[in-house]
Amino acid sequence: MKKQILNRPALQKSSLLFIPALLFAFALWAQTPKQPPAEYKIPPEAAAKQNPIKPSAESLARGKKLYGYDCAMCHGKDGDGKGDMASDIKNVTDFTKSQALKNRTDGELFYIIRNGKGEDMPPEGDRAKDDDIWHLVNYVRSLEKK
Repeated sequence: MKKQILNRPALQKSSLLFIPALLFAFALWAQTPKQPPAEYKIPPEAAAKQNPIKPSAESLARGKKLYGYDCAMCHGKDGDGKGDMASDIKNVTDFTKSQALKNRTDGELFYIIRNGKGEDMPPEGDRAKDDDIWHLVNYVRSLEKK
């Protein structure tokens, strides 16, 4: 078996060409204007959904547990919008304020939790059961300071 000899000067020349091309491509990508996010719309049929789970003590306890796993890191453990990750995100909803959810139906909250909202709020998707999301809706509503 013959050993293959690397041509070091050719290798150095090709890397000298590759690096500027890579930097040029990155500069073009960085200058590409970012599109503003599309307007967030909740389908009317989703907004009209009724919460089948009453806000009982059991429902609130289940919702609180799920909230601690999935929501508190951004919305804060008390729902005040001051979670550990909130500083990296604009407009984190403060559920303790009476105006925060005033114009939202339970169906809209369910839709937002299931599908996420923009780039900042990831969706629960199929990993959460419908009942669990309804428990979360009940718990989030309970955080409002009276």
